[in-house]
Amino acid sequence: MTDVQVTCIVKPNPQSPHEHITHLGNPAGRWMWTREQVIASIEDKSNTFFVWAPESNKRADIGVVREAGKLPYLRTYADGQWNNNLLSLNQCPI
Repeated sequence: MTDVQVTCIVKPNPQSPHEHITHLGNPAGRWMWTREQVIASIEDKSNTFFVWAPESNKRADIGVVREAGKLPYLRTYADGQWNNNLLSLNQCPI
């Protein structure tokens, strides 16, 4: 299992604070995956993903959230609670 840092995201509307994330990546690591690829990788335990939370200077792990009637989505988990660190990341260069 590889532990992978996510440093950027892609949203259809970069200015929207609530728009869904379509891709996650790390330009320094030369990778960008779809949200669905990251979800599958987390669920089959082939990789773990995290972001570095600048406000707390701590690691925040990325997990899959499944809610009834909604598509699964990704969220960060740090200090015992789910949070929105992913949405605060910069847009990935395309």
